[in-house]
Amino acid sequence: MIQENFIRLFEDGFRKNWDLPGFSNYGENITLTYAEIAKKIAELHILFELCRVNKNDKIALIGRNNANWAVTYLAAITYGAIIVPILQDFTPNDVHHITNHSESKLLFAGDNIWENLEEEKFTSVKAVFSLTNYNCIAILNQEEPENNIKVKEPSYENKDKIETSLIRTEEIDKLFVEKFPFGFHRDCVRYADKPNSEIVSINYTSGTTGFSKGVMTSGNALAGNITFGFRTKLVAPLYNIVSFLPLAHAYGCAFDFLTSCCAGCHIHFIGKTPSAKILLKAFAEIKPNVIFCVPLIIEKIYKKQIQPMLAKPSMRWVLSIPLLDQQILGQIRKKLIDAFGGEFSEIVVGGAPLNAEVEDFFNKIKFPFTVGYGMTECAPLISYSNTKDFVPKSSGKLLDIMEAKIIHPDPTTGVGEICVRGENVMLGYYKNPEATAQILDTEGWLHTGDLGKIDADSNIYIRGRNKTMILSGSGQNIYPEEIEAKLNNMPYVMESLVIEKNGKLVALVCPDYEAVDAEQVDQNQLENLMEDNRKMLNSIVASYEGISKIQLYPNEFEKTPKKSIKRYLYTTTT
Repeated sequence: MIQENFIRLFEDGFRKNWDLPGFSNYGENITLTYAEIAKKIAELHILFELCRVNKNDKIALIGRNNANWAVTYLAAITYGAIIVPILQDFTPNDVHHITNHSESKLLFAGDNIWENLEEEKFTSVKAVFSLTNYNCIAILNQEEPENNIKVKEPSYENKDKIETSLIRTEEIDKLFVEKFPFGFHRDCVRYADKPNSEIVSINYTSGTTGFSKGVMTSGNALAGNITFGFRTKLVAPLYNIVSFLPLAHAYGCAFDFLTSCCAGCHIHFIGKTPSAKILLKAFAEIKPNVIFCVPLIIEKIYKKQIQPMLAKPSMRWVLSIPLLDQQILGQIRKKLIDAFGGEFSEIVVGGAPLNAEVEDFFNKIKFPFTVGYGMTECAPLISYSNTKDFVPKSSGKLLDIMEAKIIHPDPTTGVGEICVRGENVMLGYYKNPEATAQILDTEGWLHTGDLGKIDADSNIYIRGRNKTMILSGSGQNIYPEEIEAKLNNMPYVMESLVIEKNGKLVALVCPDYEAVDAEQVDQNQLENLMEDNRKMLNSIVASYEGISKIQLYPNEFEKTPKKSIKRYLYTTTT
């Protein structure tokens, strides 16, 4: 059990960082100090009391990244409730199912999301509040008078025009003054007494297998991630953090938000879809001190800004000249560092493996990055090394609070399924003992479903997913992700998916239509260019990894919030 109590980490953090800037919404001129955040949390605690929320009741939360989302999350966990963060990419049916399955009592929702939901489909939710201003949007399911909430029925002309703001009513103000008659100060920050062994959140996954399960995360697992971040000096007070990963996803929540909050960082929330253009502008303005990122963002920037420059004949010639090549690569390194704001110590890439070509180039120019490994079921961190200790091609070193082993290793390569256990491992899947038993064995080992190996220094190397591995006719293990990584670097390819069809490998390719349009490539030319790509690809992969056909796919592949392709949707494509 982690020595530091999860809830106490926030108590201590607020008191220590009281006057420091805490949360800002990017593009707005308002910044909340940690004192102001603590006060908003105290107001929400009073609201929870009026709503008759008890310890371990569930509070659901869905919306874009912003300060109110973060405040609501903190208010729920420090009250002693269980937070149920819902990814805003989920469909309305998913939202209804998750809130009902989790038995959530309250729902806090972004206005753009609530307008697509149906009140009659909620079976447990008693009240719905707007994340924009904490207005009460709806009172629901009040059939049991003794359990009815004490807030008033919202006053509105229609669902788009709410007139009553509960968080600022006279009743809330009066109760706040009664609770804190001498003003609200550091010593007023006293939160629920909740041991690390208890559940603090239920995260519903959106894994690539297509079935969402509620991961029960303990305070211990989150404390394990946060305190590891402290020990490795990932973050520090006054660090600028750009929060663009979905906060409802384990990676963004644990590091952009929770660890950074406890450390006293200034977190800048980006609510818009994080395109490369928006992010580069934000990095230039905010100048983050550390960046938590997924591979897709890095790879897009590399492919759009670096790869075309390297492909120029003049650049190839210059890079072939000793000494001069180092000078040019140094200039590229500086340009790339400046593009990310110029002040960061490292970029931590997680959520999926980094493209091998991109990683090789970053190593060549000594770019400060590292690759970690984790999963929602570990809240999420399993392995990490800082940029100085990072071993190329690895996914970092196993955390000192975790164990790992490889089961059923291939006798030739040593690659097998990675299993882990330790402080960060989940308690199980909520109300799903069958799924829990499939992933957690009786000795506490979590079977990740990832294939890889571990070296003598505990560095983890990922090869692919157990469920996506393809067995060739000659008995060779084929990892489609590795083939896709090579194909994705070829001309006019935006993304690809390698599947097995009738005993042969077929690559589904979504073309880079921006490049196609810019160079006025017609359909026949595009098909010929893809055939050239296929031949080039087959010349650089093993014979049993050769692609028999490239099939053009008209749209981007549907993805999870961490930008992994939902492979199960395409395995039956004809």
